[in-house]
Amino acid sequence: MAKRTPKRQTKKLECPASLVWFDIPADDLTRAKKFYSSLFGWKITRFPGMPDYWHINTGGGKDTLDGGLLPRQQPQHPITAYVSVPSVDKAAAKVEKLGGTICKSKTPVPGMGYFVICQDTENNTFALWEMNPKAK
Repeated sequence: MAKRTPKRQTKKLECPASLVWFDIPADDLTRAKKFYSSLFGWKITRFPGMPDYWHINTGGGKDTLDGGLLPRQQPQHPITAYVSVPSVDKAAAKVEKLGGTICKSKTPVPGMGYFVICQDTENNTFALWEMNPKAK
């Protein structure tokens, strides 16, 4: 008879912060759409309920992130990477504690989640993303 091996106690590992989305600003959405779809073969379609926002399907399945195409908000508006966090409130507080700044406070994406746009200590812009289907 085989000897039973006792079950090991395992710690629940927290998922590290991962890149989950990107935004590309453009002065001319039609021109940018043509450029990126021709260059990479990305499928770019209007995002439902958002007239000036386009979904970028990178075509890589669930293993790659998708993004958005939007009108440039200011002359130096950079491409923005979105990082998944359990709580944008807690992560935004930590950004400030570590010397970063909040550029756009917690904003809902109805039915999807919340984001906060931040700037790090090196003047790079990035966004925090919290999945929450109850966001309004």
